[in-house]
Amino acid sequence: MISGAIIPDQRPIRRRKLYEDIVERLEAAINEGHYAPGDQLPAERELMEAYGVGRTAVREALFALQRMGLIAISSGERARVSQPSAGTMIGELSGVARYLLAKPGGAHHFQQARTMFEIGVARLAAEIATPEDIARLEAALAANRAALEQGRAFERTDVAFHFVLAEITRNPIFTALHDGLSEWLTEQRTTSLKARGAAQAAYAAHKRIHEAVAAHDPQAAAEAMRAHLSEVGDYYWKASDV
Repeated sequence: MISGAIIPDQRPIRRRKLYEDIVERLEAAINEGHYAPGDQLPAERELMEAYGVGRTAVREALFALQRMGLIAISSGERARVSQPSAGTMIGELSGVARYLLAKPGGAHHFQQARTMFEIGVARLAAEIATPEDIARLEAALAANRAALEQGRAFERTDVAFHFVLAEITRNPIFTALHDGLSEWLTEQRTTSLKARGAAQAAYAAHKRIHEAVAAHDPQAAAEAMRAHLSEVGDYYWKASDV
């Protein structure tokens, strides 16, 4: 090599494990349509012979594909190709999310992420909502109002109102993210709604969001959501030591 020559990529070469090669090949076969959702993969013995590897490498590969949501494994049966979904993807992140929430500043980080996400959802909902969408959001708002003095019921209708907003976007990743955030931030919602006047404030905020979406005013919807979640955060920080 010529002294001083430039080497474009100097990252260390990582030695891959056998099972990672198997995962790569099976994932490619699934993505290219060689195996459709519902199809069974070859038996472990067949995969061992095809790839010239041992049972351990095959099983590690299958478990990795299962964690990725690409296959389902049942005891005594061959692995079967799954239909991946956004919900599967978010579900795989749940353990990581709870770990990060438990870290110092975790609740603040998730509140910030939720705020950015829900502001975008509100803005998009106001842009594309159909009359049917607005009617569904109005029904969710009415249910929220009817549960004002009912504690847990109000919390459920609070979640439902935000879920309808996510559904209006017609983006399955957004609805899955909503479900994930609702699950991860359950304690925050429960704690903040115990504060005096919190439920009434949340309903009033939902009403403003609904009005902005119904008026097809993205900016007003985004600002209403921003103010709502800022208020929720204030109630929560005052009620906890986070």
